[in-house]
Amino acid sequence: MREKSLLRPAIAVPFALTALIWGSTWWTITTQIGDVPAAWSVTYRFLIATPAMALVAVAMRSSLRIGAKAHRLAMLIGLSQFCGNYMFVYEAERHLTSGIVALLLGLLLVPNAALGWLLLGQRITARFAFGSAIAMGGMALLLVNEAQAAPPVGLSSGNVMLGIALAVGGLLAAAVANIIQANETGRSVPMASLLAWSMAYGTMIDGSMAYALHGAPVLPHDPRYWAGAAYLALAGSVVTFPLYFKLVRDIGAGRAAYNSVVVVVLAMLISTLLEGYRWTGLAVAGSVLALAGLLVALTSARRPSR
Repeated sequence: MREKSLLRPAIAVPFALTALIWGSTWWTITTQIGDVPAAWSVTYRFLIATPAMALVAVAMRSSLRIGAKAHRLAMLIGLSQFCGNYMFVYEAERHLTSGIVALLLGLLLVPNAALGWLLLGQRITARFAFGSAIAMGGMALLLVNEAQAAPPVGLSSGNVMLGIALAVGGLLAAAVANIIQANETGRSVPMASLLAWSMAYGTMIDGSMAYALHGAPVLPHDPRYWAGAAYLALAGSVVTFPLYFKLVRDIGAGRAAYNSVVVVVLAMLISTLLEGYRWTGLAVAGSVLALAGLLVALTSARRPSR
């Protein structure tokens, strides 16, 4: 079967919407890791997201009875995506700027493509590899620029290697979740139902880890914290994950992960508006290269089969 074009509205619209929302979440996450332990912030996010996702499933008339095999898959997705990925990312932002963490997570296309080929038989074309190389070159320039622009968390920082390790852990956890949800068991149950249970299991694991690491819950009184948590839960999770996981199934894990390249550029644009981010020659060159890699993927897709 021929590859589906990324320019089709059914692909392009969810691709763009997911990138736009996730591009804004990087700044929002910085409001969640001040006085509240990151583990509890992740727990609160999915305490809000889980019932909302279940309501979406009910509204779509999707049964929440998914069977034992699907429950085991939901547990794995909960552990990898809604615990591992977010725990690593939130903790990484304690040691690195959100821009650097976003840039590292922007390399998701590499493990996504590799695992998609290894576990799902999704082929890697020469054009995809070429586009990936261009995009990664751009991401490398952006990473160098961020390191130079933020000396307190640059390569001289004692915690930078820990931050990078945490971000890479989040990257790998997300890649695992991306792939396993697209297997035969995942495709056999409604997406909303699978996500509702995955978030539920992830929340239970998050809460257990948060209590073990930090003790009783810390409940902030600032309404802006809870507004941010609600945005991350509803827009950043309930709206986006059904769209993104469907993209993984429709166009393949590697091509869907190009979404992360757009997310990085959007996150930097938002940082420019809200945090006074300063663009340099390296930042401009990196953004152009990253988007050029995406453009290769957009223009090289074959016409869909009829």
